Amino acid sequence: MKKNVYKPKKFAVIGAGPVGGIVAAFLSRGGYEVTLCDVIPALLEPALDPGISIEGCDTFQARVHRVTTRVDDLVKDPPDVIIVTVKATALPMIASALEGFVGEGRYVVSWQNGIDTELELAKTLGKNAVMRAVVNFGCVMLSPGKIHEAFHHRPHYLQELTPSSRDAAIGICKVFTECGLDTEHTDQIRDMVWSKAINNSCMNPVCAVTRKTMFDVINDPILFRLVDSLLKEGISVARGNGFVLPPDYYLDCISYINSAGKHKPSMLQDIEAGRRTEIDYINGKIIEYGIRAGIATPFNTTLRTLLKSLEN
Repeated sequence: MKKNVYKPKKFAVIGAGPVGGIVAAFLSRGGYEVTLCDVIPALLEPALDPGISIEGCDTFQARVHRVTTRVDDLVKDPPDVIIVTVKATALPMIASALEGFVGEGRYVVSWQNGIDTELELAKTLGKNAVMRAVVNFGCVMLSPGKIHEAFHHRPHYLQELTPSSRDAAIGICKVFTECGLDTEHTDQIRDMVWSKAINNSCMNPVCAVTRKTMFDVINDPILFRLVDSLLKEGISVARGNGFVLPPDYYLDCISYINSAGKHKPSMLQDIEAGRRTEIDYINGKIIEYGIRAGIATPFNTTLRTLLKSLEN
């Protein structure tokens, strides 16, 4: 007997920043009912009228179905899938607010940067309800509701945390793909998470501490040496914990770093805006996993310390 294919119809996106705005706009354009949630009303108003405007690699405008400033509203009128796009620092609070959401056929997707963000959600919501994605686009908010998409390297990847949710994960991938957010199901999501996080760990904090763009850091021989040391340290920790990286991962990272332009990564944007960064979920996790494997992480420890001092 043929299984029923899981096809969600109602979505909610938590976080009306550039990442959440892009996800909400693609799903809305695809004809799905989307609720956009954020604590800042000014970020939500344009999503209803005239709609979220995307420019750059993709160019279109789309209106969401409704907006709310309260995560509790998503529990009262539950969608099929909630996509979490906020900074990882907000995860404990969001997981607590979503505790009543969990139920048959309902799932929460961590669509974020950082290591083990899905496990933070699963502590409260349980592994059956949680999935993890690796996202491959870069964006910046020009103004509320207006987002510049610098690059969109399709596909994205998604995986469930338990085998019982596999069919649902595949169904969600199909919906994302139909809407233009080409997403493939994988069984190697944690390796992919580490691959992306190490790349972020060697550039983001250096840019944030020095207040320099990626281009400026790369073209400074002293700073580039620091980036190289962070990269090698992250690779050593990943492989020491059994995570699989491609054979040419180091060379690929160096090539990617050298192609970066005058872009301010998210950590630098956060420092300039007076926000907390995701350093604990990137370099902090490399330190944590280094301790597990008995691998020293002096470069990551130093950068994390410097950045935490700037946060304070």
